Amino acid sequence: MKYLCLAYGDEAGWNALSEKERKDALAQDKVIQERGNLVSAVQPSVTAVRNWDNNLQVTEGIEETHGLPLAGFSIIEAANVEEVIDLVADTPCARANGVIEIRQLWNTGS
Repeated sequence: MKYLCLAYGDEAGWNALSEKERKDALAQDKVIQERGNLVSAVQPSVTAVRNWDNNLQVTEGIEETHGLPLAGFSIIEAANVEEVIDLVADTPCARANGVIEIRQLWNTGS
């Protein structure tokens, strides 16, 4: 199964970590990548597209769900959600007072 992991966090949380904690968290990202998964940070700018009732709206700005901006994402292939939890528990956002949302992907074509 494939899972989309949305990482929410901010620079203040990252800066609060010690140098060793930062290195350890980044090393966990590398573990996930070495398994053949996609891991990426994202830029803070956001373009939102809505086409409700055939009325196209394009806006700039963040819609926050956790009080934290989206900082990155990964797509992880794993046997179950527990395996994903084990993989993301020590990643940067999880360690730096952020939040990781895990969502199972459907119909990925692979």
